[in-house]
Amino acid sequence: MPASIDETAAGLLGQGYVAPRELSTAVFLALRLQRPLFLEGEPGTGKTEIAKALAALLGRPLIRLQCYEGLDLAGAAYEWNYARQMLEIRMAQGEARQALADDLFAPRFLIPRALLKAIDPAQPVAPVLLIDELDRADEPFEAYLLEVLSDYQISIPELGTIAAPAGRPPIVIITSNRTREIHDAVKRRCLYHWVDFPDAARELEILRQRVPQAPEALARQIVAFIQGLRGLDLYKLPGVAETIEWSRALLELNALVLDPTTLQSTLGVLLKYQDDIARVQGSEAARLLEQLRVAGRD
Repeated sequence: MPASIDETAAGLLGQGYVAPRELSTAVFLALRLQRPLFLEGEPGTGKTEIAKALAALLGRPLIRLQCYEGLDLAGAAYEWNYARQMLEIRMAQGEARQALADDLFAPRFLIPRALLKAIDPAQPVAPVLLIDELDRADEPFEAYLLEVLSDYQISIPELGTIAAPAGRPPIVIITSNRTREIHDAVKRRCLYHWVDFPDAARELEILRQRVPQAPEALARQIVAFIQGLRGLDLYKLPGVAETIEWSRALLELNALVLDPTTLQSTLGVLLKYQDDIARVQGSEAARLLEQLRVAGRD
């Protein structure tokens, strides 16, 4: 475990994640206090990536629960293997069948999902549990999470309570794109941090880390252009993931600087809605490119 905030930031940087001090502080405290970390912010700001970087930094397995509408207990925590239960009942004979009937809800019939795997006492090391995009799940699902987030345990009516070993809970990272509000009961059990779009200096450092082969001049132009895009009234602003992807696309096209033709033909890498592309194409893109040229002369 990192011994300080600076060590946390340096460790994340070693995994290619450029974290501002506020985020490094939140991660450090979550590790030391053994509390879940709730990260909220716009899509593409690096919320999911920090869980991956943290798992790599600590040398722990990453267990990911991708939330979606309709997610229930069977998809998130566990379900019973009813097919296997029925098969064994049919194959059993006489007294063996009666004995099996009394043992239908034994652990061998249990199919663990992400939440149960994360607190499994048999795990040799506590994993990093990523509960990704919680805002996509239905509100009732949040109520079930409360026991996991408070006590790192899951109550199974047919079997009892399964809890993480004392002093060895999973490292829990929860993300939300804020398409809806998450209930206060969930947030109170977590440390909270808002992950915003990076400023130009941090985004340039991210690009240097993730796309080191990009020429410095091109990297600076890419960052300046995207920073300008985020000042527009777009339906979906480009995130850091789009910055990295666009940089790689421009390298594949052997671009050394941004020019109008290359920009117009690659806007679909940056923007995912036709209305946004139509808004930027033409005069708006030319204006941003002109600002880059003026800034370059200065």
